[in-house]
Amino acid sequence: MSRIAIVHLDESCLGNGREGENPGGYGGLIEARTSAGIQRRDFYGHSAGTTNNRMALIGATAALELLAAKKARMRVLMVSDSEYLVKGMRLWAPKWEARGWKRAGGPIENLALWQDLVAAARRHDAQWTWVRGHAGHPKNEYANDLAVAAAREQRTSPGAIESKFLEWLEAKHAKKKFGGYNPDAEHESLERRLAAGEEFR
Repeated sequence: MSRIAIVHLDESCLGNGREGENPGGYGGLIEARTSAGIQRRDFYGHSAGTTNNRMALIGATAALELLAAKKARMRVLMVSDSEYLVKGMRLWAPKWEARGWKRAGGPIENLALWQDLVAAARRHDAQWTWVRGHAGHPKNEYANDLAVAAAREQRTSPGAIESKFLEWLEAKHAKKKFGGYNPDAEHESLERRLAAGEEFR
């Protein structure tokens, strides 16, 4: 069976939609099982002038390319609060590609980034699922914190680095947040569903 990875993604653009160059960032938490248990890695990146949508596409592509560096095709679940990203990969991009990367409504916004992402996704068996942002989902909140910090500090990680998620979660627990939440149990539930071939929505 293919190795399984679950990626929690988020993006940020400071001043999104305003005139001028708005700094942005993306961030993510990669989880995969190894012989030693669940391994967690963080990644993040930045752009001096961007949009939320561009950061969502670039961040997802970065995650898939990091996983491809393992030289093995993986079964991957990409979890994001970006409807633009999730609907795009589930619904829009396959139709655009089938039409020669054209759409009836005119030019495709961020075309090159969509093409890069589709190419990166083909290196794995990838599924895409949406989670509501800022709704108390710890791993989404953590990815958001990584993305905001990357945007503010304009910094990019040197690949996938050792995660600080568990320390972050412990600090949240100390503030009486996310009580009773078990990150390993959540991962194992998603992992079982992927292994069973379930199709995510």
